[in-house]
Amino acid sequence: MSEQTAKPTAPDPAAVRDAVTRQAVFDALLDKVKKAHADARREAADLLEQQYKAVGTTKTDATLPDGTKVGAVARQPGERAAQVIDEEAFRAWVRDNYPSEHVVEVIPAQVVTTVRPGFAGKVLAEATATGAARYVDQVTGVVHDVPGVEIRPSRAASHRLTYTRGSKAQPIPGRDLVAAAWREGALAALVLPALAPPPDEDDTPAA
Repeated sequence: MSEQTAKPTAPDPAAVRDAVTRQAVFDALLDKVKKAHADARREAADLLEQQYKAVGTTKTDATLPDGTKVGAVARQPGERAAQVIDEEAFRAWVRDNYPSEHVVEVIPAQVVTTVRPGFAGKVLAEATATGAARYVDQVTGVVHDVPGVEIRPSRAASHRLTYTRGSKAQPIPGRDLVAAAWREGALAALVLPALAPPPDEDDTPAA
């Protein structure tokens, strides 16, 4: 005789409803937080870049309303690199000065000429390192002004946020300080009104 499997007990309907509601609420708030975060990053980056251009500041502290430092945003400078902007001029220079690095491929109905990638990379790397479109021949010592190459921005400046770490003076890390301030309602003026904690009953205007 087979044993009957016990029928599972259904959870409390109220508990199920509350769990589903919490999920729905957090999903809705998460979308708003993501948008607010993107907007805040964009606004901060714009203002920090304006500040840098005006007074040269590269680092700004993030503080709570009471002045407690919780982190800082530092400007990461952009980078510049040599780039080929005129393929024909660059190829002609290689052909005339370094013919062994100039490749001629005969394909049915057409002839394709190119520069060996390794050599092109070597020239661009040296130009990037010196900050000028020049290449020094290691054999002859001749300094070439390389046509078709310019030093241009390769990566825009950015801003990096870091939080403070615990120390003897302030043992609580910056992230935890922010969380505590949020729980206390101290950040309501800085974040989405929809995420602000409800006002205390004593603060509710009388009818």
